[in-house]
Amino acid sequence: MTTTATPAEIKGGAWLLEESAPGDTFTPERLSDEHRLIDQTAEEFVSKEIIANHEQLETKDWELARQLVRRAGELGLMGTDVPEAYGGVELDKASSVIVGCRIGQGGSFGSTYGAQTGLAILPLQCFGTEDQKTRYLEKLVSGEWVGAYCLSESGSGSDALGAKTRATCQEDGSYKISGEKMWITNGGFADLFVVFAKVDGEHFTAFLVERTYPGVSTGKEEHKMGLHGSSTTPVILQDVVVPAGNVLGEVGKGHKVAFNTLNYGRFKLAVMASGGATTAIGESARYAAERHQFGRPIASFGAIKYKLGEMTARAYAVESGIYLTTGLLDAALADHDANDAGLFRDTLEELAVECSILKVAGSEMLHYVFDENVQIHGGNGFVKDYPAERHYRDSRVNRIFEGTNEINRLLIPGTLIKRALKGELPLIPAAKRLQDEIMSPPSLSEPSDELLGEQRKAVAAFKKTGIMVLGLAMQRYGEKLTEEQEILSWAADILIDTFLAESAVLRALQAANDAPSSAALQQDAASVWVNDATYRIEAAARSALAAMDEGDTLRMNLGALRRLLKVTPVNTTAMRRRLADAVVDRAGYSLG
Repeated sequence: MTTTATPAEIKGGAWLLEESAPGDTFTPERLSDEHRLIDQTAEEFVSKEIIANHEQLETKDWELARQLVRRAGELGLMGTDVPEAYGGVELDKASSVIVGCRIGQGGSFGSTYGAQTGLAILPLQCFGTEDQKTRYLEKLVSGEWVGAYCLSESGSGSDALGAKTRATCQEDGSYKISGEKMWITNGGFADLFVVFAKVDGEHFTAFLVERTYPGVSTGKEEHKMGLHGSSTTPVILQDVVVPAGNVLGEVGKGHKVAFNTLNYGRFKLAVMASGGATTAIGESARYAAERHQFGRPIASFGAIKYKLGEMTARAYAVESGIYLTTGLLDAALADHDANDAGLFRDTLEELAVECSILKVAGSEMLHYVFDENVQIHGGNGFVKDYPAERHYRDSRVNRIFEGTNEINRLLIPGTLIKRALKGELPLIPAAKRLQDEIMSPPSLSEPSDELLGEQRKAVAAFKKTGIMVLGLAMQRYGEKLTEEQEILSWAADILIDTFLAESAVLRALQAANDAPSSAALQQDAASVWVNDATYRIEAAARSALAAMDEGDTLRMNLGALRRLLKVTPVNTTAMRRRLADAVVDRAGYSLG
């Protein structure tokens, strides 16, 4: 089952330099009947087995957690990405997204599931030898074994390559590993650890380490702000002897394992954030309809409508970006031998920018939605009688997981610039063409009468703004641009807003044919996002330009920015009210 008919060469970041054609984007409205059956299976598992047992999970009942992992394996929910040869069900990435969205509605168990599928199964699938896959992969896919990913240390969180854990090669070819890993999800009950260590203190390498190996132990459970139903412990390795056959990938190439795993982990975190947001919007809508103040349901007040409408628009934009990226993944992998993991690895690396964008956008969207969910619940949102309080606490770590949002903001423009300097992405020629365009006399622009025509023009202006800021930054700082983290972060914010704006507009355009009953609401959601993205992009660009230059040069660049960002505001108040009324009427988020 695939979401596209033919394979395609995927170029990450190409959307910044090209105009995407409506009609070709994968969206939730294009899910098949088989996809919907998978969704039904996942939804029943989450509601009947995870949520129904959530209070018990929060007591740190790890035996129950293992049972749920095993049950997910029995239902095929652990192996959507895995070939049938290793116990998986070998489905497309859209199926993995569907399952991930539902698991994201299951609270703490989402972390257990994410560590199992994205951080243990994935690196084995992508980098494991045939022997390693035979020994371990089917056990993980079935849920018989639980996996964990051991990268972070007390002194090397974001600086993963600065790890101090050491592996020493022995005469028989085995490795002796010593060190301590921190904040390990599933640490308290995992059977298999993917451990990163430096061979001879220098060559960063991944190893497969079984819990039963002498010298492996775990510390006490961390007392966390949230995710109380997820195990998080240190993992301690004291002279642990690991067979030579348990090197994952190549010695000295552990960064390939780590970063490609994190790429998919970032993507899947956004997927689960999307599912969590759907849950919270439904809770908010139902509560707002039932809660009366001044003789009226609070859902009838403009201030509450604004919140519900904004929550919906933000969730819609992120969801659209997720499905657009899913389509790219499945297009790249179509008709490909699932047992050959090379293309999957390469595609994840190619889409690193999109994965980082979605991680940042998804985690920040979710935190906004959960925060407003608390606010709509008022005092009830602050007490444990309602799930709003737990959602809020659980979501905070998402901006730290899978690389902090600060690190991902540096990676987004940094990766594009590296590819441009290597000649892999024609960003530099595009910046030069834009500079010539800005210096030429302005042309008159007629208002568009096409569906979302003004929004499409705005997206084109967003792209030019991103190219302008990146081009000027490269010209101004050269190789020292990596030290200008504020400018890179502002550039990232522009790129994030641009990618989601285009994703939302393309989806809303296709909805006219794919989902006519919700097309008007989808157009509202896309228009709200584009309208507000204009102000955010302008503010980020002005800040970046002011940090780079001053005087006449700054005034000239600000003038160019004004020429690029001529976007007419729309009545977002009316649009948010329509979105709010829709989620209240439907008792939940449903734009598809």
